Amino acid sequence: MTSERRYEYELGHSEKELRRLATQAALVDPMTRDYLRRAGLRTGMHVLDIGSGAGDVAFLAAEIVGPTGLVIGSDRSPAALEAARARAAQRGLENVIFHQCDPASFAFDISFDAIVGRYVLMFSPDPVEMLRGVARNLRPGGVVLFHEVDWTGAASFPPAPTYDNCFRCIAETFRRVGTNPNMGLALHSTFIKAGLPAPSMAISALAGGGSDSLSGIDLVSDLAATMAPVMEQMGVITASELGPDTLQDRIRAEAAANASVVIGRYEVGAWSRRI
Repeated sequence: MTSERRYEYELGHSEKELRRLATQAALVDPMTRDYLRRAGLRTGMHVLDIGSGAGDVAFLAAEIVGPTGLVIGSDRSPAALEAARARAAQRGLENVIFHQCDPASFAFDISFDAIVGRYVLMFSPDPVEMLRGVARNLRPGGVVLFHEVDWTGAASFPPAPTYDNCFRCIAETFRRVGTNPNMGLALHSTFIKAGLPAPSMAISALAGGGSDSLSGIDLVSDLAATMAPVMEQMGVITASELGPDTLQDRIRAEAAANASVVIGRYEVGAWSRRI
């Protein structure tokens, strides 16, 4: 693991981060569920979930494929998979199993009807090669779907400068550690370079004003607080300038004072069928 990729693991596997991901999932799961259905997931399918983390996308897929289907969640993190297995047991899900591996290079015993992933390719040092690798596990005619983000799509109006700067700092930090903050909009070219047909695409975003904006504000301020040490390490902004302990309250107050509508990052879905 090289130094520029170390941040990926710090973001994805701590107990605190798994809790943040659960909060995030409650907000973005409706978008992912919509992309899964539009991509053609249906009852009885065998689905491979890439980079399962705590299992949120695997659970959405399991909901769609039902008891006659199967979802295999894959991740390299033992801590994340331990949490995923515990959550699956709590939900009484018998059609989901989790496997520790690098899915881009692992040869599974079965071919899948669908391969899905959320917020995975952006953390890959070579998303084209990763997509090409996982697609080998897809049966002919099977569908591959990824839900990724574009951090530069966030905005506020009338402007809430602290909110806007928060997104700028997150995007720039991702860029400096070797993570693509524009992965969502790069999905089209990534699919084509990986040898897949040009994907169908859709885009969504969290948006709201007043009390409807609070969940989106909390989501970005919590992530910025998590990333604060790396932001400072990468020379983007110091912790004292960011003020992570008061960031959420300051953005809320600023948005309320300006009657701002805040728009979150672009949530992009792309899906294509293997010929």
